[in-house]
Amino acid sequence: MANLPLFSLKDVKNKRVLVRVDLNVPVQKNNVTDITRLTAVLPTLRELIKDKAKIILLSHRGRPQGKIDPDLSLHSVAEALEDILGQPVAFCSETIGKTAKEAVNKLKSGEILLLENLRFYPGEESNDPDFAKELADLGEVYINDGFAVSHRAHGSIVGLPKLLPSFAGHLLDKEVRSLASALEPKAQPITAIIGGAKISTKIALLESLVTKVRNLVVGGGIANTFLLALKYDIGNSLCEKDQVSMAKQIIKQAKKSKCNLIIPHDVRASRDLDARSEVYHIPLAELQKSESIFDIGSKTAELIGDCLQHSRTVIWNGPVGLFEHQPFDRSSVQIAQDIARLTKERRLNSIAGGGETLAVINRAHVSDGFSYLSTGGGAFL
Repeated sequence: MANLPLFSLKDVKNKRVLVRVDLNVPVQKNNVTDITRLTAVLPTLRELIKDKAKIILLSHRGRPQGKIDPDLSLHSVAEALEDILGQPVAFCSETIGKTAKEAVNKLKSGEILLLENLRFYPGEESNDPDFAKELADLGEVYINDGFAVSHRAHGSIVGLPKLLPSFAGHLLDKEVRSLASALEPKAQPITAIIGGAKISTKIALLESLVTKVRNLVVGGGIANTFLLALKYDIGNSLCEKDQVSMAKQIIKQAKKSKCNLIIPHDVRASRDLDARSEVYHIPLAELQKSESIFDIGSKTAELIGDCLQHSRTVIWNGPVGLFEHQPFDRSSVQIAQDIARLTKERRLNSIAGGGETLAVINRAHVSDGFSYLSTGGGAFL
């Protein structure tokens, strides 16, 4: 993502300001069920209101594949944002075209308009220059405050900044500064915990971190690929066999960089996820061919906890087990609680990001115990 300066009063006063935000929130029966991403953009919106900007919000929701899907409309999101902000938020059922222009032209300074789902138009995800031009025609200034989507080559992310004076919102600015500071020399020693299902989605992240951190913990399905690379029997566990060579490269780089690579030594396993199936908490060596690893074991979690005790910074992305299914959430929850405790004791600077990671932290009821929680998934990586 480009390095954008933070906006100021002179940039936006009395101007039509296009603000790219991430309002991709869950909705059930026209009610938003998680307002985290709505509250995250409030600092930018409140300052723009104070600065007398004419605020035009751009967002996507879901994956409608360039077609109109009423279930993915932003109409109910506008209502929820209005309740949280305590100020009217107008809604337009179109994003570009005559109706959108008319809605924008009605805006007065300090007012807010939310346009319909960007992804109802194929030009958004294809980064069509014509689509970006139509968006740009609606405003005079562009602000990116959608950190979670800033890694995507979409029209509203990379097309618009080429056409208008462009700035960062408070959320984007805060996210970028927090992540940058986490890898500074003064942040050492650093422990990185990388989980999730697939190593292929996090290769670049692992390659970067292995040369920068003291401890690199791998969990989830990612760990299984590392275990296979180290010639462990992983039974019937999920892994990416075509990524074993990449795992071997990272293992080699860890030795060269004197990075302590931590893999599971004990695991929670089962034959399947059926509630009636027995769960085994066993050393890795005792795993049977018919069993699958679904979580790291308590001894491995304790080892991670010990690393955290001797770290100054932790960066966490991805659960270390299949947390959606109990009891395979135990180690992820334990790690969340350990990090939160050390953070509250002012012994650790903690940064976590990604939807599943935040879900684990919320399940552990420790979201207030982290130094910084990033709204981004792919952008965080």
